Amino acid sequence: MGTVLDSHFLALTALVTVGYQLVFFIITALLRFDKVTDFAGSTNFVIIAVLVAALKGTWHFRQIVLTVLVIIWGLRLAVFLLMRILQWGEDKRFDEMRSNLGKLAVFWIFQAVWVWTVSLPVTIVNASSRNPSIEARDIIGWIMWAIGLAVEAIADQQKLKFKNSPSNRGKWCNVGLWSYTRHPNYFGEMFLWWGVFVASTPVLSGAEWLVILGPIFLTLLLLFVSGIPLLESSADKRFGRSEEYRTYKKTTSPLIPLPPVVYGALPDWFKVAFLLELPLYNPGPERDPVS
Repeated sequence: MGTVLDSHFLALTALVTVGYQLVFFIITALLRFDKVTDFAGSTNFVIIAVLVAALKGTWHFRQIVLTVLVIIWGLRLAVFLLMRILQWGEDKRFDEMRSNLGKLAVFWIFQAVWVWTVSLPVTIVNASSRNPSIEARDIIGWIMWAIGLAVEAIADQQKLKFKNSPSNRGKWCNVGLWSYTRHPNYFGEMFLWWGVFVASTPVLSGAEWLVILGPIFLTLLLLFVSGIPLLESSADKRFGRSEEYRTYKKTTSPLIPLPPVVYGALPDWFKVAFLLELPLYNPGPERDPVS
């Protein structure tokens, strides 16, 4: 991709990512200790960004900004998720993996692919010798990152506070940003990484534009694989017989924040076509009590 130097950095970040995730996989497999999985993923982004910037050593303003943005995002998320899992005591995602080494290995391989792929825009910017003047795309990307981070961080804190309240035990989170979208944290996550990509575009040339695979991969992952589908299925199983929950789901956007009065009034075809209310999130009555 691009120059030979770019290729060297891509290979290096791949090796570092695999090695870093392998260490935590071994810890998890041997000790059956799954409290460090999200910490391992988030901090890996920071390691890649700082490593490439340091080895390249040019420290252009754009490189510094994007590296700092990744550090802020990665450390904020790593600390939040680590504190949360230590408080809650277990990660239900690993209930079926703790005694199944194969499934556990697949998870860690997938996490390594996620880290390396989504980091591509920052990796290429930090590995590049090109340094065009700061332009509108940079500013737009940084603003997108800031908005995305704010949405993600606020949503995380709102849900944590909601779930920690004894009066909310057995309820789904529908307060704050969660009253405008069923998954505000994922919206913020996608938005900030698309912002990082936009801010990287002034440097990109030729095949380097393939780094768009980073935000695309993240978006597809959250929309169709390990993000929204899993949480929607879990919520449907727990609350699907509740009329109040069904009303919440019907009037609350799955991803893009919208006032419930607006979203609820839209026709179903519009929600599916333009607002990502995918059939995947609304299984038929034969599979789930939610219709």
